[in-house]
Amino acid sequence: MAAAERTAPQLIAQHRPTLDQALEAIRTRAYWSPHPEHPKAYGENGSLGMAEGKAAFDALLGSRLDLGQPGTDDWVGGEVSPYGIELGVTYPHADIDVLLPAMRAGGRAWRDAGPETRAAVCLEILKRISDRTHEFAHAVMHTSGQAFMMAFQAGGPHAQDRALEAVAYAYAEQVRTPGHAEWTKPQGKRDPLALDKRFTPVPRGIALLIGCNTFPTWNGYPGLFASLATGNAVLVKPHPRAVLPLALTVQAAREVLAEAGFDPNLVALAAERPGEGIAKTLAVRPEIRIIDYTGSTAFGDWLEANARQAQVYTEKAGVNSVIVESTDNYKGMLANLAFSLSLYSGQMCTTPQNLLIPRDGIRTEEGPKSYDEVVADLAKAVGGLLGDDARAGALLGAIVNPDVKARLEAASGLGEVALASREISNPEFPDAVVRTPVIVKLDGARKYWEGADAEAAYTSECFGPVSFAVAVDSAADAVDLLRRTISDKGAMTVGAYTTSQEVEQAVQEACLEECAQLSLNLTGGVYVNQTAAFSDFHGSGGNPAANSALCDGAFVANRFRVVEVRREA
Repeated sequence: MAAAERTAPQLIAQHRPTLDQALEAIRTRAYWSPHPEHPKAYGENGSLGMAEGKAAFDALLGSRLDLGQPGTDDWVGGEVSPYGIELGVTYPHADIDVLLPAMRAGGRAWRDAGPETRAAVCLEILKRISDRTHEFAHAVMHTSGQAFMMAFQAGGPHAQDRALEAVAYAYAEQVRTPGHAEWTKPQGKRDPLALDKRFTPVPRGIALLIGCNTFPTWNGYPGLFASLATGNAVLVKPHPRAVLPLALTVQAAREVLAEAGFDPNLVALAAERPGEGIAKTLAVRPEIRIIDYTGSTAFGDWLEANARQAQVYTEKAGVNSVIVESTDNYKGMLANLAFSLSLYSGQMCTTPQNLLIPRDGIRTEEGPKSYDEVVADLAKAVGGLLGDDARAGALLGAIVNPDVKARLEAASGLGEVALASREISNPEFPDAVVRTPVIVKLDGARKYWEGADAEAAYTSECFGPVSFAVAVDSAADAVDLLRRTISDKGAMTVGAYTTSQEVEQAVQEACLEECAQLSLNLTGGVYVNQTAAFSDFHGSGGNPAANSALCDGAFVANRFRVVEVRREA
């Protein structure tokens, strides 16, 4: 008996209860997570605690991460933490003409293992990753610039939840068709027709995951695990500035696959030399049949147009807006918006950019507030939230790359500055680039401001800690502008504050027609730029910001096809 046959029942017995709970969670959309999001929950039953995880990360610095994959022709690296630390880790550089054939070699056994075994193996990989959550948190922190707590939660348990969610959807779609059917068609007085029919989910081929800099695991895991669970080998091409988290993921996956009796080359890493730009080369290789990508609109559009041999899933850029028309909890609204604008220095694809506020002001439980008052009070709320440097650093993290810093510095020239960005020092990491958000006032009826193209500013994505308080003529004008920006540029998130049933209905209708995810009147501890696995959809796949959603049936179902074999019974 092969090793995979010996270990598959054990893995299924161990992980089937978790898979069943995940299947129930995606059915009910209720809260559930098997991955603790509190740092002190780790340190027992084989998992690394805080000190052990930090020590494991420190041991990686300056090391060579040998994954034992074929076709290695060089060692590459060069990551520098946004906090100023040179990681010094080197990774295998692959001869693709050697690696890709090797990745296909184990495909038959992985296909024949079936959906349940594949799901169990994926869940074992996730368990190994979860046990190393503290180590992964430091890896995410020092490649993305996220503050530690955010890197721990978003890069750890929340990313693992999204991966498990993808596995659950993948399993559900594969078992939707039974594996076997006995088909009998009556023929009157003649003997009935009888056929034995077998149905097999067949993978498309090798999947290419193109990782992003800001959320390497959270954005990367859904595609990686959706492809692996549906029988495809996965080639992981990380962002050059965020290799380590995905390289550690590949390491864990290869170890589990080998122990379970499968070919470890079903998952491999494609690290690149500085400036090599291998994503375009890989994307059009005939062996690549699936692509998952998070990043700029320009490259996402290029992939969709040129990688014609592959099924391409993209999450690109969008213009996220919040309509502020009225509220019955003014202070709660301001606090919620201030946190949303500040979290991870606005370096989230879900962070609000445009605040659409009627120029005649809004209604609140404290009485009417003018446009200028609303903007000034929001600026004060952000300033208060980030007034203490230690608190600010724990919320802001660090600026991920020079492009974000350049956009932040240029934003003040686009309009009247309501809240200026300020530099914050981080005593632990003196070389970190930490900046508070800027809020710029723009007039939605005025195209230019002192030579700057104001309309172009708020109708294009300005990724980073930059928000525009756009004065509009009315709530109806706000909805029209919202609809236009979603249609033209896309949006990952939309928010609205209103006590008017009529305005709420208009915003909701705009989001339904333009296919954008909407959050209404958030004033507590849930924020427009956060989504929960198993319950919330991240993106919709229905507007230009993304052609897929994390996670739904459409995200997994086209990663495999069902092949039927029938014979006379």
